[in-house]
Amino acid sequence: MSLFDEIKKKLSHEFIDIIEWLDTNNETIVHRFERYQNEIKNNAKLIVREGQTAVFINEGQLADVFTAGTYTLNTQNLPILTTLKGWKYGFNSPFKAEVYFVNTRLFTDEKWGTKNAFMLSDERFGLVEIRAFGTYSFRVNDPGKFVVDVVGTDGNFTNYEINEHLKSLIVTRFTDTVGEANLPIELYAANTTELSETCQSVMQPEFNRVGIELEKFYIENVSMPEELKKEIFEYSRLDKLDMTKLAQFKAAKAMELAAANEGGTAGAGMGMGMGFVLAQQMGGLMGQPSGQPFGGQPQQVQQTAPPPIPVQASYFYAANGQQIGPVSFEKLKELFANRTINKDSLVWKQGMVNWSALKEIEELKSFLGGNTPPPLPTA
Repeated sequence: MSLFDEIKKKLSHEFIDIIEWLDTNNETIVHRFERYQNEIKNNAKLIVREGQTAVFINEGQLADVFTAGTYTLNTQNLPILTTLKGWKYGFNSPFKAEVYFVNTRLFTDEKWGTKNAFMLSDERFGLVEIRAFGTYSFRVNDPGKFVVDVVGTDGNFTNYEINEHLKSLIVTRFTDTVGEANLPIELYAANTTELSETCQSVMQPEFNRVGIELEKFYIENVSMPEELKKEIFEYSRLDKLDMTKLAQFKAAKAMELAAANEGGTAGAGMGMGMGFVLAQQMGGLMGQPSGQPFGGQPQQVQQTAPPPIPVQASYFYAANGQQIGPVSFEKLKELFANRTINKDSLVWKQGMVNWSALKEIEELKSFLGGNTPPPLPTA
């Protein structure tokens, strides 16, 4: 043994030990009190401040644990260590033991997040990728278990070291919980509070196994690809719309636009004709009876209401190279009578594939006088 070691050992015998830890770093969770060869004198003073716990370890085994207060270290205050050492009739100074001070304050605003997107299966959108991030708060609630199971022989165990372990645990349990929740994908972002509480209750037993209490757990955001967001928005709008009313509204707007602009092109007339077809198709689809399969042959269905009143046909006609209309049958007859149109004028109505001359349309042949009876025979 060197001269320096002899002097240091002699000084440790001459002065009463004071064992304490002044926390100068808010990131430290566990600090090991360093002594020469871990020797502690009989009747040494142990000072444990508020927010701290002192843990004694003897040859790798957990011994006595002290909460906030001032203690005189002897066989009365060290019952577990006394048993481990076999001190039946007191002990001689000094004795060897490792002392770890554990910071038991609340560590707040710790960050967590999914490093990579994870997959979820949605009934409507199939496999989707989402990410999530948030914060959590924790404290050491079982210092002895924490020192033995997590810290080991680390003399200065910091917040950073435990956070890496906790973040991995959080992400694993979060993805499991979200996957088992089986919610529609758009509800995850709208129910972060309820989902946070559920995740906290699921994670707490895992934290307890290493002597940590998960005080708070928050999900700040659940994100998904932008194209998926657009699909969800469109789906939610369609889910709320009355498709029959929407088709009727669009058809009415098309008629209003055509009436206000009689100088439109033939293509615009065809577009409005398609609007009428769309309105009828959507109305038929939304009002289709349960006894008739979509796209199949109609089945026998009991009539429970009278059929709708027939809708009077509307006609478009061409004059001076322009499309005009729609007009009613009576209006078209009046136009023929005052020579605005003639038998060769092109006319179109819903259901016709192409424009046709007025004289070729069956119901308009009455304009030509074909239904006038011949003169009475003379005697």
